[in-house]
Amino acid sequence: MAIEIKVPSVGESITEVTLVKWLKKDGEWVNRDEVMAELESEKATFEINAEQAGILKIVAAEGDTLKIGDLACTIDTDAAKPEANAVPAAAPSAAAKKETPAAPPAAVNAEVKATPVAAAIIADKKVDVKTVVASGSNGKIVKQDVLQAINNPGRKPGVELFGRNSRTEKMSNLRKTISRRLVEAKNTTAMLTTFNEVDMSAIMEIRSKNKDKFKEIHGVNLGFMSFFTKACCFALQEWPAVNASLDGENIKFNDFCDVSIAVSAPKGLVVPVIRNAESLSMAEIEKKVVELATKAKENKLTIDEMSGGTFTVTNGGVFGSLMSTPIINIPQSAILGMHKIQDRPMAVNGQVVIKPMMYLALSYDHRIIDGRESVSFLVRVKELLENPALLLFGKDPVKSLLEL
Repeated sequence: MAIEIKVPSVGESITEVTLVKWLKKDGEWVNRDEVMAELESEKATFEINAEQAGILKIVAAEGDTLKIGDLACTIDTDAAKPEANAVPAAAPSAAAKKETPAAPPAAVNAEVKATPVAAAIIADKKVDVKTVVASGSNGKIVKQDVLQAINNPGRKPGVELFGRNSRTEKMSNLRKTISRRLVEAKNTTAMLTTFNEVDMSAIMEIRSKNKDKFKEIHGVNLGFMSFFTKACCFALQEWPAVNASLDGENIKFNDFCDVSIAVSAPKGLVVPVIRNAESLSMAEIEKKVVELATKAKENKLTIDEMSGGTFTVTNGGVFGSLMSTPIINIPQSAILGMHKIQDRPMAVNGQVVIKPMMYLALSYDHRIIDGRESVSFLVRVKELLENPALLLFGKDPVKSLLEL
């Protein structure tokens, strides 16, 4: 009996997917629940598993665009499972291993065709022959080929220096979605960006003193993202318009902070969400960041993990960005951009002092957020980051004690 494996539904708004790669071959035996193929929707990557054990018969090809419910493959459940090789190749005995002489380290592989002079240079300079492009007759390596490889380290064999080659690749569904959403954000929002800078001295000192103990107790590193997320949550609750979104002619305000974090994944930018970040501890935020970032890099994020979000934080500083104007992640109304920490001379009490500074950028939808709210939000984030003790209560502990 052959059972049909069809493209499953992965979300209400998703009608088609791309078959990226078959992980099993046509005619190969598959076990129940074994992953057979990788599919990609406009929002995420997911897998097709075998519903029963049997012989796989592939119907859809790699690169095909399939509708939800289309046939991807069939599995012949009546087929007998192929037997593994009964007699595996005998492993060499320990004595035989000892008697095998090692190859001379400086010798050139006999299969490599090279002139005597070229072979001598390869052996003397210990050149990896895989980096040498042979130009002699019958594929023979000549002296000049070896010298070219030595003088141009890192050059890919077969790639012409100062070449003008180009290639065209089909845009993935995820990249199409990113493109569409970015253009939509630019065209449909009244986007504006305000800037500030923050002295990172206090946070860096806290991390330096407590990172080892934090890792020992909580099992995760103490990064910058937990400080920024915590600071944003306090500021979002003080300036609710920054945490709002447009719903037709209405403005939807949120009492919770679902913070999206921009992550660079192998197939493009994704923004998984930390739910109710305002209720999480520093350690819980760091654990969630690691979990979501790991899933993103392994293409294992679910649609639910990337849906929603009331505010986004993106860190271009990890790539060396000193300043940028991030684009709003619609339908949200604002996004905070973190950047590279750089030592700069700052005036402190009339004295020039070197401080580790970071530029912050808040891009916001001016239809919802006024200048007073956006600037005040960013100033509040700056205040909380420069005085991390405030992150415990959201205000000065002494003033909290005195109820001021």
